[in-house]
Amino acid sequence: MATKTAEGATGGTEAGTEARKDDETTTAGPAGEQTAGEQTAEQQAAGEITEADGGEAGDATEAAGGKAPSGVGQGAGAVVSAALGLVSLSGGWIGTVASAREQLVGQLRTSSTASVATQIKEVYGDAWHTTALWAGLFALAALITGVVVLARPAFGTPGRPQAAWIKSVAWAGVSLGVIGLLLAVLKYSDALLGLPSTG
Repeated sequence: MATKTAEGATGGTEAGTEARKDDETTTAGPAGEQTAGEQTAEQQAAGEITEADGGEAGDATEAAGGKAPSGVGQGAGAVVSAALGLVSLSGGWIGTVASAREQLVGQLRTSSTASVATQIKEVYGDAWHTTALWAGLFALAALITGVVVLARPAFGTPGRPQAAWIKSVAWAGVSLGVIGLLLAVLKYSDALLGLPSTG
């Protein structure tokens, strides 16, 4: 009897333990699956947010890169302005060729019996004025180009400053243009290095 009772008690205990294990498994199973599902959903949501942020950042970068000017054109214009200013001071090969041509024309049109004043004016005076005229044209081109480069940011992207070296070179071109234009006017009007007197 005692043995049967012990066996019954042991069997009852084992049955209770198994029932508890089954209950725990049943309870823990769906909870575990639910937790894993929530984690997967959270990971997917985080991935979508990251992709969205990356896409928006990429779009913003592309938009900024597409709208932002590189400044290459302004830099080139500034260099051209300074170069034209230097040419206006030296006259350039175009001015030299035009002066030589005018001198040749003056020699052909002037007779050997003409007065000395006429020969000097036709042969040397006109050639000198032609050189001054071409120098003035180069100086004017340098001045206009430099002013356009300096005024360009006012018509471009708001809030984007112009590079310092572009401003410096453009101002150099404007300065050389003003000096070259002034010298050209003085040479053309015979105020500077005028023709010698024949009297």
